[in-house]
Amino acid sequence: MVVALLTTISCNRQEQLPRIAIAGIAIECSTFSPAQTTEDDFSISKGAEVFTRYDFLAEDSLLRQKAHWLPAMYARATPGGIVTRETYESLVARTLEELKKNLPYDALYFDIHGAMSVTGLDDPEGDLILRIKEVIGNKALVSTCMDLHGNVSLRLAENTDLITCYRMAPHEDAMESKRRAVSNLLERLETGKGRPEYKAWVKVPILLPGEKTSTRVEPARSLYAEVAPAAAQQGVIDAAIWIGYAWADEPRNHAVVMVTGDDKQTVESTARKLAQNFWDARHRFEFIAPTASLDECLEKALQSDKKPFMISDMGDNPTAGGAGDVTWTLARLLERKEFRSPRGPKLIYASIPGPKMVEKALAAGLGAQVEAYVGAMVDDRYQPPVLLGGTVEFIRESDTNTEVVIKTGSLHVIVTQKRKPYHYESDFENLGFQPREADIIMIKVGYLPESVYNMRGDWMMALTRGGVDQNLSELPYRRIQRPMFPLDKDMPEPPLDVVFVNSPESKPG
Repeated sequence: MVVALLTTISCNRQEQLPRIAIAGIAIECSTFSPAQTTEDDFSISKGAEVFTRYDFLAEDSLLRQKAHWLPAMYARATPGGIVTRETYESLVARTLEELKKNLPYDALYFDIHGAMSVTGLDDPEGDLILRIKEVIGNKALVSTCMDLHGNVSLRLAENTDLITCYRMAPHEDAMESKRRAVSNLLERLETGKGRPEYKAWVKVPILLPGEKTSTRVEPARSLYAEVAPAAAQQGVIDAAIWIGYAWADEPRNHAVVMVTGDDKQTVESTARKLAQNFWDARHRFEFIAPTASLDECLEKALQSDKKPFMISDMGDNPTAGGAGDVTWTLARLLERKEFRSPRGPKLIYASIPGPKMVEKALAAGLGAQVEAYVGAMVDDRYQPPVLLGGTVEFIRESDTNTEVVIKTGSLHVIVTQKRKPYHYESDFENLGFQPREADIIMIKVGYLPESVYNMRGDWMMALTRGGVDQNLSELPYRRIQRPMFPLDKDMPEPPLDVVFVNSPESKPG
């Protein structure tokens, strides 16, 4: 009897809790890279698997207990080239099928990056939320969390009720931001307040790379420091500044400020102030670290006694959408006489895809001499595949991406089955390195993620070639809205108009 009663109480409680779905597709895509992203590149979670993506929704967490969570599907991929239309349509169809299984919903947590590009389709995230709403209807409250390098079209702004983005770059607050999006959603459901009365959207005609807008340094540090106090004001739910994504060519690619809340005057004035402060700071954005040509960076590193001297191979940064297999830098390293002797300065190069080399290294074994072409299987615009020969120094087998270290002279080249970003000190330790003792580490990245940043002795960013080239003025933009700073340095003052956008089913503001 007691067990039956407790079961009944538990079931009644579940029925009273809001029914919240989770869905999203998250990727950042460069349209200036020849790479294409297919379904095999995505990590897909469905149903209860989705919970593993969010530590704040652990089974015993307070937020988990506040709702009847019904995760549908979440797909995420390492940044890369444009998503094929076939892949996008497949992911959308699978997402919608999962959503249909648990209708109806009181709300949706919509987890996206915001810089997805799809062949033949503008504004995929805006398209995705509309397709989702065709299934779940317009009454469900939608809360969205995005990367600050995402793009917020008016269509996306209109179809999202609560919206926020990260406030740090590098994105050390990613999980904190997602938690905020969920907490805001629950608060609006619990209080019965529902949709915010006002959503203010401001286009800021600035398009800058993340390497110039890191919140570690000014002016982004101070600009983003204003966001939390702005969001804490009475009558404001949240405030956000999107830098936007520089390496895609769509009309929605530009900076945006959004503020949501119930007090129209405060929401409007806050959005206007944040947008104006962003515009006023435009000339102060500089690279987060010293930049120079590859040769200049190497000369500085060779003269330095600080270990490891980190050099960012920026142009082919796979975490920003580069193909990750451009051989332009590696070819030049192999020509440098300083690294031809085994007694030369120890340089770790991370990394280059070379499945044939991996295959040969596995067959030959540790200590064997091997030779194979690596790289430029996807992006050969700047340099063809490089013939790499050397000693198999380390093998790390994996079902998903085997890595080998090939030593030639004093160069230690990490060769992978598939492209792989190296974000953590442990990524190097897992390959037998003691990275803090290396003279130079060259890594395909822009600004250094926290782990490798913390182990740097010194650091420079090399202006190398690739699909995320830092020289924006030479990129073949055709469709972004002009004028745009810094492409049009002498452009007139923009209006920075505050646009109030209304969610479907909401009353006009």
